[in-house]
Amino acid sequence: MSRPVLRLAAQEPAQVPRLLAFRAAHPGVIIGAGEFGTWQALIPEPDGETVVSRHRLCELLDRLDELTGQHHDQPDGRPG
Repeated sequence: MSRPVLRLAAQEPAQVPRLLAFRAAHPGVIIGAGEFGTWQALIPEPDGETVVSRHRLCELLDRLDELTGQHHDQPDGRPG
């Protein structure tokens, strides 16, 4: 991880394993530090890309889970 990402991740250390797991499951999605202390993700699409920005890593990962159809709060994949 780059220095800006490490600095942001230090604010939410419990989310780092979740970030690593998401990256392993979705190697095409680029996640990193955005501007102004935000997290940003680029999701490749057939006709371009989707960009998602959030202030907190947990919020970004929650949104990415929604966009990729993953849910961590229920074992059967349904939202809680």
